Amino acid sequence: MAMNFNELSGLKQWAVVIFGGALVTVALYFTVFKNQSDKNAAAQHALQDKVRENNELESYRPKLKDIERQLANLKQQLEIERRIVPDDKSVDAFIETMDGEAAKAGVEVRRYTAKPVAAKEYYSELPFDMEMDGPYYSMLNFFDRVGKLERIVNISGLMVSNTKDPGSAKAKHTYQYAPNESVVATFTATTFFSHDLEPAVASTGTKPGMAGAGK
Repeated sequence: MAMNFNELSGLKQWAVVIFGGALVTVALYFTVFKNQSDKNAAAQHALQDKVRENNELESYRPKLKDIERQLANLKQQLEIERRIVPDDKSVDAFIETMDGEAAKAGVEVRRYTAKPVAAKEYYSELPFDMEMDGPYYSMLNFFDRVGKLERIVNISGLMVSNTKDPGSAKAKHTYQYAPNESVVATFTATTFFSHDLEPAVASTGTKPGMAGAGK
C-alpha cells in the first residue's frame, strides 16, 4: 500500500531525505566526482613528472655555456682540419697556392704533371711532379714556405742541378733562364684530400696547359 510522504512522521521524513541525499551523493561520486578526481590525479601526476624533468634539466644550466664553448671549438677545429685536408681535390686552389708561394719566393714554376691518386683508408694522396728554377736561396725560401702552408704538402724525390745542366735534375725541358737563376729543381709535391676515392688519370704536360691538373 503506497504511502504519501506527508503522511510519514517527521522522523521518518528526515530519514527518507537523508537516505535520498546519500543515494544522490553516491551517484554523483561514481559519475561526476570520481571522473573529475581521476582527471585531477592524472594531471597532478603529469605535473610532478614535468617538475622532475625540469629539475633534472636545470642541473645542466650551469654547464650550458661550457657545452656551447666546446661546440664552437669543435667547429673551429673542423674548419681547420678541412683546410689542412680538404673534402675534395681542390686542384685549382692547390696550384694557385703553389704558384703564389713561388712568386713570393722569387722562383719560376715550369711544370705540373698529375700522377695517379693513391686511395688510403681515410684519405687520398694527390701527387704532382713539379719542375722549377730560380736563384739558390730563393729556392730554399720556396720550400720553407711550402713547409709552413696550412694545407699539408709533402715534398719528395727532390733533384737539383744548375741551369747549365738541367738534365741532371731530370728536367723535361730547357728554358731561357734569367741571369740570376742558378738552380733547376724537380720533385714530387703530394697533397691530400678526404671523402673522394676516385682514381685520377696521370698525364704529362707543361704549366700553361696545367696537364693532368683536373679538378
